[in-house]
Amino acid sequence: MNLGYPDPKPVFAYFHFRSPYCYLASKNLWPIVDDYHTTLVWRPLGGWDGRSPPDRAKVKVPLARQDLARHCRRMGIPCVPPPITTDATLAGVGSLLAEARGVLRAYIVEMYRAEWAAGLDIGQPEVLNAVAAEVGLEVAEFEAFCHDPANRQRLDANWSEAQDKGVVGVPSFVIDDQVFWGNDRIDFVLEHLNELRLARQ
Repeated sequence: MNLGYPDPKPVFAYFHFRSPYCYLASKNLWPIVDDYHTTLVWRPLGGWDGRSPPDRAKVKVPLARQDLARHCRRMGIPCVPPPITTDATLAGVGSLLAEARGVLRAYIVEMYRAEWAAGLDIGQPEVLNAVAAEVGLEVAEFEAFCHDPANRQRLDANWSEAQDKGVVGVPSFVIDDQVFWGNDRIDFVLEHLNELRLARQ
């Protein structure tokens, strides 16, 4: 029952393809749209936006990878971290084209799988293009889209918007004035949607 919401409720999703916690979230976020009267407002980030700054990231990586391995064991999913030098910005840009072409869900799943299950550097053109082709995107169009400065600037605008909404990291989900930060907060997102009586019948 979805009382009082004639249109799907927007759920803003701020993600970064470089984040291991976004990899985890990519496995269990889908009930948000499958089971509730919502629409996912996809907001990819790039560069260091939404992440720890470089100096702190160097300190956090060993701990984060231990933590990721524990989560992956519990979830029964692969854990093969990519090269530490991976720059996932273009993967974020490319996701905007995937969204426009109606293959965003497959793109998210396959890009994270390439990076965190296969350990590939998704900043490399051959890896990006292989994922694009796998989900049905035309590679030439994908390459041109990813390297268009205007599309890269959309990621910067996403981070500005995120900060205005009170987002401090990824993954984050925002519903109205409620911010849910972390892959382990998705249950709270679902509880909130239930409280709003947005469950599909």
